[in-house]
Amino acid sequence: MDINALTLTYIGAASAMFGGLMGSSIGIAAAGSAATPALSEDPKQFRNVLVLAALPMTQTFYALIFMLLALGMKVDPSDISTGWKILAAGSIVFFAELVSAIMQGKVCASGIALLPRTGGKITFHTLLLAVYVELFGVFGMVFSILFLRM
Repeated sequence: MDINALTLTYIGAASAMFGGLMGSSIGIAAAGSAATPALSEDPKQFRNVLVLAALPMTQTFYALIFMLLALGMKVDPSDISTGWKILAAGSIVFFAELVSAIMQGKVCASGIALLPRTGGKITFHTLLLAVYVELFGVFGMVFSILFLRM
């Protein structure tokens, strides 16, 4: 198989999406695992649980945005340096979204576990802390897009 710029572009785009999907799945699983015991204690917290457990899903959207931009670029198959650039940017997105979603799931799981004890008052605080982790996923996507435009 001959490696050309298009092959590297596809690998970069797919790896970015893979990191987002994998990270979101693991993050949501962590939050969901905390949700079941919390809801058994206080079923009225379902709305708060739903919001917090869904947060790690956003990294998949960031990866999707990058993937669509990368695949939408006009790449000359013989321009191997552009292919390598897209692969490198895709690798950054892979790691940023993977780690960000997993860590965000852990933050959300901690907040979900405390919902019954606090009567839901911890929701906003957990949301704020989860947004800090979210920022690294956003940064990974934005920096990679900027890198592609150089």
